[in-house]
Amino acid sequence: MSVLRSEYCVIACAEAWRGSGEILASPMGLIPSLGARLARLTFAPDLLLTDGEALLVRPDGTPEGWLPYRQHLALVSGGRRHVMMGASQIDRYGNQNISCIGDWARPKRQLLGVRGAPLNTLNNPTSYWVPKHSRRVFVTKVDMVCGVGYDRVAEDPGIGRFHRIPRVVTDLAVLDFETPDRSMRLAALHPGVSVDRVREATDFELTVPDEVPYTREPSKEELRLIREVLDPGGARVKEVAG
Repeated sequence: MSVLRSEYCVIACAEAWRGSGEILASPMGLIPSLGARLARLTFAPDLLLTDGEALLVRPDGTPEGWLPYRQHLALVSGGRRHVMMGASQIDRYGNQNISCIGDWARPKRQLLGVRGAPLNTLNNPTSYWVPKHSRRVFVTKVDMVCGVGYDRVAEDPGIGRFHRIPRVVTDLAVLDFETPDRSMRLAALHPGVSVDRVREATDFELTVPDEVPYTREPSKEELRLIREVLDPGGARVKEVAG
């Protein structure tokens, strides 16, 4: 059975929550949401899912508990949440921008704003999902720091007690920061993608191991869950073609 690129992306996102135990998963976007729900249904049964407002929910969206805003903030500030955000720009140390393109005082493009990125990155693990890996996103220097990267935390270690960027998942690959200087590393390729293609789509030098593994294959049950239970309408293909 042929596996779509979008389905490898779901698997790569799901793996971000492997071994997490009872923490709150906060996926932002379709593919990360499918990944978190798949993880809960398979290898991470203790994972907590939220509707983003006041409820804990099962993978099918039905309520299973109450999560008032005060308690949500307690989880955030105590490192017991793992959020997967988007990134309009991200650099080699994991600094992320979702606020503006160009000079902050006179931007070329106004984006979402800083939102919760500083709080997320300094207080709980934060991964990223990028549906189109390109030099416009993977930049040498972000125009504005919203999510805090490893280089900035190194300057003031006291601010980053819970700071951790487990992974960056894109339509081409999985990246992490498992290097001595905490710069970005190519951790895995999605099948059909070459190292050169990832390098060409990145505006800074990646650390590339001698052997780069591929994103793992989904099991038959995982494919069934993705295709028949979690996304029977195929919305994932609209986000990631191929």
